[in-house]
Amino acid sequence: MSGPGVRAYSSHSDEDLSFDDFTKKYVAFFEQAEDLFEVQRGLNNAFSYDLVPSTDICEAALRACRRVNDYPTAVRVFEGIKQKVPADKHYQEYLTALEPIRKELGIETREELGL
Repeated sequence: MSGPGVRAYSSHSDEDLSFDDFTKKYVAFFEQAEDLFEVQRGLNNAFSYDLVPSTDICEAALRACRRVNDYPTAVRVFEGIKQKVPADKHYQEYLTALEPIRKELGIETREELGL
């Protein structure tokens, strides 16, 4: 019998990825997501790291939310961004960068909805 040891559950941790590789991974994930559970799981994972997901990830996530017809999760993407950025000016930069996709998909922020 062997003694207790450290078990590696994942030999390919996202923490080892460069920011560009992290972005590519999650953009591809959201492009493939087929249902709400997958979209929400991807958002939970992407936002759990000590970084703010790129606008490319956010755009892919927003498209996935609309593809699975879940408007509330699309609104929550912006809530996640607001919680992750270090300052309000950074949140405004994300809103500006994502404005075209927001208009295309008809997604309003929580503030715009008056919530």
